[in-house]
Amino acid sequence: MKMTGKLACAAASVLIALSAAGCSKKESNTINLGGIFPLSGNVAVYGVECKKGVDLAIEEINAAGGVNGKQLALVSEDDEGNPDKTVNAFKKLTTKDGVKIIIGSLTSGCTQSITTLSQAGKIIQIAPAATASAITDAGNYIFRACFIDPFQGTVGGKFAAETLGSKKAAIFYDVGNDYSVGLEENFKTSFEANGGQIVALESYSTGDKDFNAQLTKIKNAAPDVVYLPDYYGTVALIAKQLRAQGINTPIVGADGWDGLTTNAGEEVLNGFYSNHYAADSTDPAVQTFVNSFKTKYSEEPNSFAALGYDCVYMLRDAIVKAGSTDNEAVRSALEATNGDYVTGHLTFDAKHNPVKSAVMLEIVKGSDGKLTTAYKTTVNP
Repeated sequence: MKMTGKLACAAASVLIALSAAGCSKKESNTINLGGIFPLSGNVAVYGVECKKGVDLAIEEINAAGGVNGKQLALVSEDDEGNPDKTVNAFKKLTTKDGVKIIIGSLTSGCTQSITTLSQAGKIIQIAPAATASAITDAGNYIFRACFIDPFQGTVGGKFAAETLGSKKAAIFYDVGNDYSVGLEENFKTSFEANGGQIVALESYSTGDKDFNAQLTKIKNAAPDVVYLPDYYGTVALIAKQLRAQGINTPIVGADGWDGLTTNAGEEVLNGFYSNHYAADSTDPAVQTFVNSFKTKYSEEPNSFAALGYDCVYMLRDAIVKAGSTDNEAVRSALEATNGDYVTGHLTFDAKHNPVKSAVMLEIVKGSDGKLTTAYKTTVNP
């Protein structure tokens, strides 16, 4: 039968509507999470390991039936640890890919480059490891899974004074790195409050390779501990020159050291750093995660993997509690988080910073002769 023009138009409209409904139904069965990680560049260890933790959590959750009957999917971008590229990745994920939740980025500078954009667009942004205090100042759509620099700087100072029994400390930090500066300030305050004295305060600039002039001054000050608050690549360079100068005191750092055991040699022994979890913990949740990660990747997970993993499970719990993927409902549910995760029992304070413990790890030689970490102590908030 030949259709009239009106009938043909009506039929076409029905087909288009059915097609659109089919596409909508297909899309509604998936919850897309955006991910921004430094998968290449100077801090690639952070991003690669974090993404592995995210991927593992998504795989587990989907295998268990998903979230409210929907499957999770990760759409990720590499920002190379460059804030400008973080912004580009954010714009691509939120416009082209249409994501409403972003995990990332990893370093504080990259993460902070998009917090205002996230808040303005009502995009839930959860930072796995960005520890600078100002990260969550942008507003109530910004969260993080890690403790903040003032806390771990305080932890480092208290540990050096109380556990190591140090009386005289030298601090060597990157004057152009907010992460390093924030840790330096809080370590100094904490160490002095615990009866210690800062006998040398030296700095360098990002990208420097020769530290011998400053290390000579540190040696002459005769400290019994040296605080090195920076990322693993720089710490590896400094530690080698520090030991070559004959400075054999303990060295203490923060979570940016994660990755150091595979990027440095014996010069980092007698080194200790604050971190988000200990892989050798006897906690059942930790051991389940570690074993699953080893099965999938044939390696032990660092703290960035654990934090990425926890981000996904916190989001899973919030979406379940909200009963929908409406961002305001999910945001509200995420605020009310109160549960046990791999990196500890977690709640959020008024600024969406986690309230949880920190651990101190020691760099040691494993039974295979390779560098690894061992749990030293826990410091509560």
